[in-house]
Amino acid sequence: MLIWEHIMDSPGNPCPNPRVIIPRKSVDNVVEGEVQVDIRSFGVRCPPCTRENPSYGILGMFHILPPALAWLWRLVAPRGHANPSIVQTAGMSSEGVGSYWPFATGRMVDQANLLLSQIENTPSVRYILIPNQHIGAWETSFMPQWVTREYLARRGGAEFAEDRVIASRCPLLGWNPTNIVVEGRQIGAWFFEVDKQPEVGEGAYDQGAKMLQDFFHSELRQFMVDDLSPLGRRIIECCLDNGTAADYAELIQHPLLKKSRS
Repeated sequence: MLIWEHIMDSPGNPCPNPRVIIPRKSVDNVVEGEVQVDIRSFGVRCPPCTRENPSYGILGMFHILPPALAWLWRLVAPRGHANPSIVQTAGMSSEGVGSYWPFATGRMVDQANLLLSQIENTPSVRYILIPNQHIGAWETSFMPQWVTREYLARRGGAEFAEDRVIASRCPLLGWNPTNIVVEGRQIGAWFFEVDKQPEVGEGAYDQGAKMLQDFFHSELRQFMVDDLSPLGRRIIECCLDNGTAADYAELIQHPLLKKSRS
């Protein structure tokens, strides 16, 4: 079989998203050693969310995550809506720790501990969460990622004054700006606070938040084993207790937000 020939998920049904792994030595000028990372983003494929059909598509254009919460997103790693890797037809599914679990060996808890250690040892890195496909009822494709990357690159990173962000209505989404200005145009609250979209509202948003919460709880319990690091256990317990963004921020101290100007 050649590498571009799709294997079969089932008889007559070729894999829609094939992958191949090659040795690093086969790539010319491959980067070795450490590199500087200012912002780590995590993307989520979101279905539309409306009053008639509530879903977990409640993410705004981008969210700022405390490091502890960013770690949880990497453990859960939801594959999400319209992902060509998904074979099953209903509900959310997880790609596993760091989203690289299908290519990893060993135990999940060992990878979880390594990811947490990496976050602890890189305190200057900031973490954001970005949807694609939909923001609430609006179909967006990958535009949120393109706009967010352009915006954050121009302003020098994901550091915001405390009075420029608010805690997201769903605690698993950390904080979000109330609005931003890109190329002289304001992107307002509807694209950051999805519950304010008239097609969505607070009721549908809260149902979507419950879907996310239940998914996180079901996926994270498998990591509560003896070998999990003590800090990791406290972070997962915070999630299971429905902690707030401020609670997560206390678990790993990090200069996420600048003091507002007086």
